[in-house]
Amino acid sequence: MITESVWNRSVGRQLHNGREDVLLQAAFGGDFSAAAPEEGEAVVLSEAPVTYTGFHAGKLAVTAGFNKIAASGARPLGAMISLLLPTAAAEETLRDMIGEMEQVCQSAGAVILGEQIETTRMVQAPLAVVTGVGTVKKELLKKPSMAEPGMDILALNWIGIEGTLILAGEKGEELRTRYAQRFLDQAAELEAYLPVWKEAQIAAQNGAAAMHSVSEGGIYGALWEMAQSSGIGLEIDLKKIPVRQETIEICEFFDLNPYKMISGGCMLIASGNGEAVLRAVRQVGGRAEKIGKAVPGNDRVLIRDGERRFLENVQMDEIRKIIKT
Repeated sequence: MITESVWNRSVGRQLHNGREDVLLQAAFGGDFSAAAPEEGEAVVLSEAPVTYTGFHAGKLAVTAGFNKIAASGARPLGAMISLLLPTAAAEETLRDMIGEMEQVCQSAGAVILGEQIETTRMVQAPLAVVTGVGTVKKELLKKPSMAEPGMDILALNWIGIEGTLILAGEKGEELRTRYAQRFLDQAAELEAYLPVWKEAQIAAQNGAAAMHSVSEGGIYGALWEMAQSSGIGLEIDLKKIPVRQETIEICEFFDLNPYKMISGGCMLIASGNGEAVLRAVRQVGGRAEKIGKAVPGNDRVLIRDGERRFLENVQMDEIRKIIKT
């Protein structure tokens, strides 16, 4: 059980962000939060659990929640957080997790709206579940099902960077048998590229019709989900999908497929004017590439050097082969 003194020391003292449209946010013993969106705005909610790693679980969960919010075209307002900690966890673990989560909120202009923190024998590593909350003008709301035949399909940011970051952090000792520390340091620096809510909002304002945050199942899983929800086919050029060298090498080390690995920090975008979206994203320093087209029918085709094969749904994320849960 988290006592009031522990909460005050390790949670309350770290919550410095506030917003005028948030009427009630996290407090010890609080049962709910309250916000007042502007007239004509929709409230967007998104669930983001991190159950596959204890490595920066809180930070990863908040970032994932806000990225999913951004896929709707919304701007993050705040996060409702639930943390389950092992009974033997030190108070420092809680303090560090809350500090990281607050840091993510601060960078997004959002707040921790509320929290539920428990210690339990049922977990061996910290488990974080975040409900991201955002707001968007109703007429600007994007849905993954709004992709249509003829639209360009874009990838915002690189695939696999979240999985690369986790493997470098949790399996560093194994990786050091092949790679120098500088290589692992470069992999750790990919953390800076996980948040994509600013770029997603730019895309939403400049011609994106549908967006989908790439998470478990990687880019293959996200392509399948967008195609299924929109009722479209796809023609995707595998060589156009952006991937970092660090990701390629770490996946080769563990014999993993980077296209099926958790890819927080990457977002799929469908647009009738992909060039306009690319220009707008790149003008603000973002990275995006056109990787294919939406087509009529149900065929989802992956193309590499003229060879065509059908996309299949991903049954299990690649990272779970290495990090067991």
